[in-house]
Amino acid sequence: MDGERLASGSSELAVGESPRGGAPIPGGSGSCSLLQADVLDLDEDEDDLEVFSKDASLMDMNSFSPMMPTSPLSMINQIKFEDEPDLKDLFITVDAPESHVTTIETFITYRIITKTSRGEFDSSEFEVRRRYQDFLWLKGKLEEAHPTLIIPPLPEKFIVKGLVERFNDDFIETRRKALHKFLNRIADHPTLTFNEDFKVFLTAQAWELSSYKKQGPGLLSRMGQTVRAVASSMRGVKNRPDEFMEMNNFIETFSQKINLIDKISQRIYKEERDYFDEMKEYGPIHILWSASEDDLVDTLKGIASCIDQCCKATEKRMSGLSEALLPVVHEYVLYSEMLMGVMKRRDQIQTELDSKVEALTYKKADADLLTEDIGKLEDKVECANNALKADWERWKQNMRNDLKSAFTDTAEENIRYYEQCLATWESFLSSQTDLPLEEDSEDKI
Repeated sequence: MDGERLASGSSELAVGESPRGGAPIPGGSGSCSLLQADVLDLDEDEDDLEVFSKDASLMDMNSFSPMMPTSPLSMINQIKFEDEPDLKDLFITVDAPESHVTTIETFITYRIITKTSRGEFDSSEFEVRRRYQDFLWLKGKLEEAHPTLIIPPLPEKFIVKGLVERFNDDFIETRRKALHKFLNRIADHPTLTFNEDFKVFLTAQAWELSSYKKQGPGLLSRMGQTVRAVASSMRGVKNRPDEFMEMNNFIETFSQKINLIDKISQRIYKEERDYFDEMKEYGPIHILWSASEDDLVDTLKGIASCIDQCCKATEKRMSGLSEALLPVVHEYVLYSEMLMGVMKRRDQIQTELDSKVEALTYKKADADLLTEDIGKLEDKVECANNALKADWERWKQNMRNDLKSAFTDTAEENIRYYEQCLATWESFLSSQTDLPLEEDSEDKI
């Protein structure tokens, strides 16, 4: 869009506390600014980006920082009073998937329409197109800036080599819905919604985003960070506080159960589809049969009609499963994987502190320098732990609400389905009942 401007990356922002509450924001100024992650594990195999940047001073009041609102409207939008309900000020829609074929690759882009009343945005409405790798970049940047916040999961990566027609329409639509949910979950998050990279993702045109993305650390640097994180992760586990041990135990149990539910749900759906495919054949068979049975024409056609109505009811129930239950369950399978990553990042931050304390104990380096580093790391660990604990409770409540709603809706849909099928067959049987004939037969006996 003409006239769109980009501010500097989130690492340049001075953010002290959450615009929606008093808790410090990971990645903010002061001690919490130390929460910028040392680890970013991004898949770079299909990144093809360009460079664009616009420097913004920390003292520039036109900065997009949520703590430096550009207007009274921005201040109103970003301050949440405890006795006020949430007022949604950011609306995001992901739609209109579009195929692209090049000599090198085939990919899909999605249109993203953003409408907002926030003052830190240059306009009230934006329209951009993004491909899947752009969403991967955003997820990585959020993890980098907020290592112990629970970032919403993305649908799994899926690469098709060759013709774009090999992208199944159902797959594209399923991914579109998942990407739509991903962005809206971020928009609804009290901290992530004000992340600078998120705003850039929603507003920058393709060439601007490509340029902005190249400002990040290189792949080799991230690989080195990842190796160090894996090597030190077990040390952080040893010193994990009891509350985080309980959290980790919950995640492991939850992961096992939700994966089992996901497999069972997928199997039920497959069996339902097989049943539906078989049932569709019975209607036409009864119609053909009626052509050779003059005495049973009405009865056979009636059966065919009942089967047809049951087929439609079954198809509707399958649609409910594929839209209401399966995506929700699978999303929380992905969430369980995300949570394990969050715990590892928390342990890594703890490990940094433990290493410094150990070095000071054995006086392996300058004591004054180590003492200063320990003070900073203690603040970093405290911010990381507080962010995780606050986000953990929020996530658990959302998880319970989502799963309860999904299972309740599925149960209600099943009840309606069986009631409809039962009513269909009862109506048919009633129409076929010949009471006088039955009475005559009883008299003869």
